Amino acid sequence: MAELTIQFRVRYPEVDQMGCVHHSRFLQYFEMGRVELLRQQGFSYADLEKAGVFFAVVRIEAKYRSPARYDDELSLTTRIVKQGTVRIDHEYVLKRGQTVLAEGMSTIACVDRTGQVQQIPEFMAGGTV
Repeated sequence: MAELTIQFRVRYPEVDQMGCVHHSRFLQYFEMGRVELLRQQGFSYADLEKAGVFFAVVRIEAKYRSPARYDDELSLTTRIVKQGTVRIDHEYVLKRGQTVLAEGMSTIACVDRTGQVQQIPEFMAGGTV
């Protein structure tokens, strides 16, 4: 299945008063990974939305192992582990160097503009999505 690793730095507004990345930001990092993986496969999420194709998070989990701090350089690996006709399951590993900071998983469902579940479009079947 598809996999992508992205690199980025922790920005100052992402940290809390203790100087650690706030736990909610990890879920935003996971979303960055999903969007970039989709882009690598030749699909712009903005273009998909214009075509009436949306992906809603229906399940997400994170296991925090070690804190990230301001200006840390992080790598996030996002991998598709399972795909059905209406859903895609992802796994995530967030690292600073060789240190695993967090692991996660999510399920996204393909929905229309009204939020009703729909099949992932056939034109996306050419990639690994």
